[in-house]
Amino acid sequence: MTPTTVFYIIIALLVIDFIVDQILDALNAKHFDDNLPTELQDVYDAKEYERSQAYKKTNYKFGILTSSFSLVLTLVFFFLHGFAWVDGIARSIADNEVLIALIFFGIIMIGSDILTTPFSYYSTFVIEEKFGFNKTTKKTFFLDKIKGWLMMAIVGGGILALIIWFYQFAAESFWIYAWGLVTVFSIVMNMFYSKLIVPLFNKQTPLEEGSLRSKIEAYAKTVGFTLDNIFIIDGSKRSTKANAYFSGFGSEKRITLFDTLVNDLDEDEIVAVLAHEVGHYKKKHIIFNLFAGIITTGFTLWLLSLFVNSPLLSQALGVESTSFHIGLIAFGILYSPISEITGLLMNRLSRKFEYQADNYAKETFGSAPLISSLKKLSSSSLSNLTPHRAYVFFHYSHPTLLQRIQNLKYK
Repeated sequence: MTPTTVFYIIIALLVIDFIVDQILDALNAKHFDDNLPTELQDVYDAKEYERSQAYKKTNYKFGILTSSFSLVLTLVFFFLHGFAWVDGIARSIADNEVLIALIFFGIIMIGSDILTTPFSYYSTFVIEEKFGFNKTTKKTFFLDKIKGWLMMAIVGGGILALIIWFYQFAAESFWIYAWGLVTVFSIVMNMFYSKLIVPLFNKQTPLEEGSLRSKIEAYAKTVGFTLDNIFIIDGSKRSTKANAYFSGFGSEKRITLFDTLVNDLDEDEIVAVLAHEVGHYKKKHIIFNLFAGIITTGFTLWLLSLFVNSPLLSQALGVESTSFHIGLIAFGILYSPISEITGLLMNRLSRKFEYQADNYAKETFGSAPLISSLKKLSSSSLSNLTPHRAYVFFHYSHPTLLQRIQNLKYK
């Protein structure tokens, strides 16, 4: 196989991925105007349903524009040997392979982010603003960008530097050391994400004493679940959309509620949402997902170790000398079909876990408050209630609202 052949395989994968996504999006868009199923008739009134349809159509059209721009930009970069050009800049600044790789990825990632920022800005301050979701100020928007870049440089750059260092002294066996590093990082992030990362972007405050906290603690006691860490996060700082999530395990486990969720739902509905999250913990979904991610990462790194040193990958992107960072780019795209398959499997498993967590909430707290909370959350976010089955199969990590309600009512 020649470098030219590998180059065109990479281009074909990029184009095929774009075409498949466009087909799925188009299939999904055909169902935007479907009549709502009987079980969902009370989610929207006629006016709100029209608003939700307009929101979906606006995002669909904007999505075509952004994805097309991204594809064209990527193809131009590939055909003009952009990676070789950036590699040349990096090598003119440093002669250490670790520093060269850091400069290389820094230029590409920051350059890409700058080029796509206008689209992100439009989505936030035009589309989300138009439909009443946006609460982000321009100051917060740009501060988030800067913080994201700093985190990418410190955390992402640090991990990448260590992986390349492992490669330099361990050659093909580097993947074992890299796997250990990523495993430790994943466990630390799972345990301490809310303490280490969230405060950089949001304010978290313990849920104060009162009726809601008493109900949550009473529920936790009935299911034998120790829950001392209940926090409210200022999600309304950026959006009116509501959410809740569970993080950590052992003594570090905590429930985080968006302030928008507390405002949108009544107390029983909030407890029902928490019962669902407790179900994930009780069913060991968090631990399973952590280990599944670790195993998948190990497999990916092992596969990378077999190919990253091949001159073929670097030459395919127009770089004559074999470089870890160039090989990593080419491998990442060539690996995408396998990544797509593992992603589909994990989404399927995730949907199964959501049913299990719903069933746990139903068994321990009742189905009615969970159903009403799911309907309110779907309504407040103008969710698509009639997605195409193929789109759900490829993109949804959760069952549809209709599927969840049918499961809670009839199974």
